[in-house]
Amino acid sequence: MHGEPAWGPNFSHPTYANPAAPKGGQLVHGVLGTFDCLNPFIVKGLPAANIRGYVIESLLARGYDEPFTLYGLLADSVATDAARTFVTFTINPAARFSDGKPVTPEDVIFSWELLRDKGRPNFRTYYAKAVKAEATDKRSVRFDLSGADDRELPLIIGLMPVLAKHAINTATFEDTSFDPLLGSGPYTVSVVKPGVSVTFKRDSNYWGRDLPINRGLWNFDSIRFDYYRDGNTHFEAFKKGLYDLRVETDPGRWQTAYDFPALREGRVTKEDLPYGLPKGMQALVFNTRRPVFADVRVREAILQLFDFEWINHNYFFDLYKRTASYFDGCDLSAHGVAANERERELLAPFPGAVRADIMDGTWSPPVTDGSGRDRTTLRRAFTLFKTAGYELKGTQLIHGPSGRPLSFEILTTTRDQERLALVFVRNLKRAGIEARVRTVDATQYERRRIGFDFDMMEYRWEQSLSPGNEQLFYWGSAAADEQGSRNYMGVRSKAVDTMIAAMLAATTRADFVAATRALDRVLLSGFYVVPLYFPPVQWVARWTRIEHPSRTSLFGYLPETWWQKDLKP
Repeated sequence: MHGEPAWGPNFSHPTYANPAAPKGGQLVHGVLGTFDCLNPFIVKGLPAANIRGYVIESLLARGYDEPFTLYGLLADSVATDAARTFVTFTINPAARFSDGKPVTPEDVIFSWELLRDKGRPNFRTYYAKAVKAEATDKRSVRFDLSGADDRELPLIIGLMPVLAKHAINTATFEDTSFDPLLGSGPYTVSVVKPGVSVTFKRDSNYWGRDLPINRGLWNFDSIRFDYYRDGNTHFEAFKKGLYDLRVETDPGRWQTAYDFPALREGRVTKEDLPYGLPKGMQALVFNTRRPVFADVRVREAILQLFDFEWINHNYFFDLYKRTASYFDGCDLSAHGVAANERERELLAPFPGAVRADIMDGTWSPPVTDGSGRDRTTLRRAFTLFKTAGYELKGTQLIHGPSGRPLSFEILTTTRDQERLALVFVRNLKRAGIEARVRTVDATQYERRRIGFDFDMMEYRWEQSLSPGNEQLFYWGSAAADEQGSRNYMGVRSKAVDTMIAAMLAATTRADFVAATRALDRVLLSGFYVVPLYFPPVQWVARWTRIEHPSRTSLFGYLPETWWQKDLKP
């Protein structure tokens, strides 16, 4: 996306893979959930995991030690101009689908048209930006991107799934089905038990096994994904050895529940694996479309009342860190960093869009004494409420001009969300705020979230090291009224829109980082959320018959680089 690739044209293997890893054996994954189709590219249904990558390939593949760099996969060369108004891919002459038929420019064009017209919404949005696609010779396909003004688009098309034209019925493509898609990847689907498991079998004739980007990857002869409907059953199955690796998301369980015989005997090991991705913004979201949250001073005051230190100690064994940025944990974050000259130039047309303490990098979320009754943060909150026209009358916080009490509802759908909301409600009550928790089923929750029908709710925005077009969907003014967007807080800010535009137009990593940090500062200054927390590492447990490389990628652990130990020749 920016700069030069880290690996030169003669690189031998990914830096996070072991090219000498033995081939063979079986890896079993445990998945919490279910599935009712094998097509992950359509709107209907719940697709089985990992069809993309294992079965269906793209023209280019990610290098997972860089923010956004792609290397040859189905394509062995790529060409574009400085403005990225076109991109041409030349297909590797060895590229084959699993039925032995070659991958052609016609397959690429067919995939683009099919996914643009009948694929998931993100495919339709991105691929519609290409004006046309045409085969320029027997191996090459050229996409005309003129007018898109999107420097990310050549990479997005490089990651487009390539489907076999001769094996797809376009009339039924959008229907859910358990018929496996024909792909060019290292595995084929061999056994499907609907809603229960999917087994992938190594394609012994896989065309790409010796590509540099694949050396040290795809080491198991078979990979099975077993599905579990219940979280406790899912964990118990791991303890019994029914699947091989587990990513833990519950700090309480990680701290207390892994005391079982296999771990004590060394047959299971726990690991804290580092990763360099942004940690995501998990937060309680203010819906600023509601009058109660229209005043930024009210939102900041409510933030003062969230006692992270008490919650982290009493519920999470002090394992979490407090979120303080929309891009926490990487060089894109503005937290603790003073704005440089380029950031200040970008923000100059918007005086007042960024607070002084956020501009100079000294702002942080409030830190309490951990008692659950911190008086310092309560006083700060009352000071902010007073400037916004609120006064404490008896046990209620009242808006003086209107006489209305400050009250709102927190929408939840899971037990963990409800537990957190109830703790927060207790702290809000100390300030005279009447907050209520409304727990609804998942279907109603999703409907209300899509329609922005909530006062406050919990949400998590994932981020990459190369954020791009999706930021418009997250925070752009046009998305504020677009039901189904992720602009849940209702941000309408010319400063935000301009910073996103600067991110998308950046041609160097330095300019890109400056624009992203500037966006971070504007969002933080709006106090649109109550930031929550994140695990600083990936918590991964595995049965020790499975091994992994000595170093972790920038993106974290990658099961496709793991292998089975002690295989017999």
